[in-house]
Amino acid sequence: MSHISLSGIFPPIPTPFNADEEIAFDRLQFNLDRWNQEPLNGYVVGGSNGEFVFLSLDERVEVVRQARRIAPRDRLVIAGSGMESARQTIELTRRMAQTGADVALVVTPNYYKAGMNVAALVHYYRQVADASPLPVMIYSVPGNTGLDMPAQAVIDLARHPNIIGLKDSGGDVTKIGLMAHETRDADFQIVAGSAGFFLGALSVGAVGCVPALGNIAGAKLAELLKAFQHGDVDAARAIQRPLIEANTAVTSRFGVPGLKAAMDMLGYYGGPVRSPLMPLADDERETLRRILIKSGLLS
Repeated sequence: MSHISLSGIFPPIPTPFNADEEIAFDRLQFNLDRWNQEPLNGYVVGGSNGEFVFLSLDERVEVVRQARRIAPRDRLVIAGSGMESARQTIELTRRMAQTGADVALVVTPNYYKAGMNVAALVHYYRQVADASPLPVMIYSVPGNTGLDMPAQAVIDLARHPNIIGLKDSGGDVTKIGLMAHETRDADFQIVAGSAGFFLGALSVGAVGCVPALGNIAGAKLAELLKAFQHGDVDAARAIQRPLIEANTAVTSRFGVPGLKAAMDMLGYYGGPVRSPLMPLADDERETLRRILIKSGLLS
């Protein structure tokens, strides 16, 4: 397997819906055509911001297929293919490979979280990686799953030849630093799962970011990364700080409805969410607008 670099900005793109909650593939093309003009390195398709838990398996595959068709070949398409069982995950990952996806992003199984100890998680990811035709990224998103991928499990898995990295959305920079240090001799890459702690994660060994905020601020985040890589930490810090509140607004505060509303404000297509998610109330939308103006993202 040739080396795949996870250095860069890979926004986790939302799945666009029409008013009847059917997927709006024309709007997907509209957004991707615009993102293709931004200094991005690829896209995560079918992640948490893609509302993957509300999509059928066929819909999950088709969104990835269409994204791969539209995205330039030099940009990675990282396909969310995690399910609860290893058998289901392997099957879906094989289908994602047939779409032309480059990497499989596999979220931690979490329904039986009491049983998801280090041994169980290591066994699961090894099963998936052994059978996967795509290189595998581990995806830890405790805010949604209630399960934080243990550092020791990541360290044990980092030497598997078909596991290339981790998307860590937990935000514990100390833990990211420990994992980066303990896997420094492996061909393993850690990416921050949110823009709010991007600079902190870079400072302890992360190489890139999968930021919800990247859907509306990809150029700024790419500039932050470039400044850090060139050793200009002051410039990177000056970019990071104003984005923290905006990032919180489109993640933990207002979630996917907030991200989609922000996209609408900035000329992308955000559109509706799928039930049971609800759109922002008018006062929430106004609060979001003020935050985006304060952060410099909206004039």
